[in-house]
Amino acid sequence: MAFNNRQLWFAMRRLSLGIFLIVLLSGILLFSDWTQRKPDAGHIPTIAIMQHASQATLDEGVQGLTAGLAESGFIEEKSILIKRYNAEGDIATANAIAKEITGGQFNLILTVSTLSLQAVANTNKDGKTLHTFALVADPFSAGVGINRNNPLDHPRHLAGIGTMQPVAEAFRLARTLFTDLKTVGVAWNPAESNSEANTLTARAICQELGIKLLETNVDNSSGVFEAANSLVARGAQALWVGGDVTVLVAIDAVISAAKNGKIPVFTNLPPNARRGALFDLGANYHEVGRLAGVLAGNILHGDDPATIPIRNIVPEKLIINKPALNGLKDSWRLSEDVLRRADEVIGQTEGRN
Repeated sequence: MAFNNRQLWFAMRRLSLGIFLIVLLSGILLFSDWTQRKPDAGHIPTIAIMQHASQATLDEGVQGLTAGLAESGFIEEKSILIKRYNAEGDIATANAIAKEITGGQFNLILTVSTLSLQAVANTNKDGKTLHTFALVADPFSAGVGINRNNPLDHPRHLAGIGTMQPVAEAFRLARTLFTDLKTVGVAWNPAESNSEANTLTARAICQELGIKLLETNVDNSSGVFEAANSLVARGAQALWVGGDVTVLVAIDAVISAAKNGKIPVFTNLPPNARRGALFDLGANYHEVGRLAGVLAGNILHGDDPATIPIRNIVPEKLIINKPALNGLKDSWRLSEDVLRRADEVIGQTEGRN
């Protein structure tokens, strides 16, 4: 009987050791599996950046995006892979790109401009891919499911930053620089919801200031020069350019037409003063892009887009081009107060271009 008890004791000991080894091995396997499933464990995220056209404002925004991502720990080619897409101003190309990048192969898509937002949002309605947007004047009127009255009411996979240009302030500044300003011309594309939002604001401020807003529509960039010339011929004392990508792509044509008519151009899109506009009063689009890049980085780190409100952010930037006053037929004047207000003054030092 004692022998049997001894055998039983050894059997129980072996059984306990076996159970311990099984539990230990299972724990190791479970831990290994958990680390493999953990978000971003040994995985470099891949994102797509899509912009609608090659244009200075949009380019600055994209540069800001990568800066913001890096600030969030996502450094290109080191801790994140970025694939860039550019529709070069063509709607059909934009739609084709949107179909290509919304198949689920990217961890997140970043879009720059209203038209890029719309193309991707309309293709990505099932939310297969997370989507962050920037450099959009009025996302609430873009038709992508964002509620103006409730910033949290938007598709669960979509987040971003709206940047409504300070249109009214630009017209007030123009009136300050030329107190007899009575007529301003604008060419704009009614197919762009962002441009329509800007134009509606321009109509309201022009009515308030007693300025006549001459309008002409364009549907592609090749028609911008003719449209601008027609506005000059109709008596515009200045040409204004708002958030219209179609026109911005052809900004040199607008400035050329204005120069031929000896009138200035003012815009809401820095940095077009560097190309010859008298002034730009708008947003610092590199900063807007940076903020959107940080937002995208937070989402990649695990923030839920559904909990992020859509906000309007306009870090104001004023660029003045003093040489643009040369040759104007009317008496436009830059006061010292305006010059001090500017973030950048081109030609501030005599002999500097």
